[in-house]
Amino acid sequence: MVHSWVTHPKAAFWLMQGLDRAEVEREYATVAAHPHHDAFVGLRDGAPAFLMERYDPRYVELVGLYDPEPGDIGMHFLTPPTDTPVHGFTRAVITAVMAELFTDPAVRRVVVEPDASNTAVHALNEVVGFEPVAKIVKPEKEALLSFCTREQFRAATGIAV
Repeated sequence: MVHSWVTHPKAAFWLMQGLDRAEVEREYATVAAHPHHDAFVGLRDGAPAFLMERYDPRYVELVGLYDPEPGDIGMHFLTPPTDTPVHGFTRAVITAVMAELFTDPAVRRVVVEPDASNTAVHALNEVVGFEPVAKIVKPEKEALLSFCTREQFRAATGIAV
């Protein structure tokens, strides 16, 4: 299931096109074994509906690319391709992911680093309170580093976390 999600053309920004099932399995086994990186499958009505990754940017993804603050947590999310899109679903997913991250009282700010050309996710990020800070160069892409505090999330969504 995850292989079909992350290798689909819709998931081009996940940079996993061309990987076979064993390679995707190895990638997620590496995530599962990492002490500072987690992946979760989110459910909708009891069925797998999205992918969420949480990481500590001091050790994963952003090492040496910005100055992390206490309480920073990194995030990725993916909604899979579908033949029957549900209006507002992706917005509901990013909102749920953010609310879940903020259930940890130690989390003060969510950090994301989407591809600088991924305007669709930039718009979604803005809806939940992210503020772009800078373009950064990662080995695999130019990224738009963005932050969202609890207060920004609450102001954008009305959800108290």
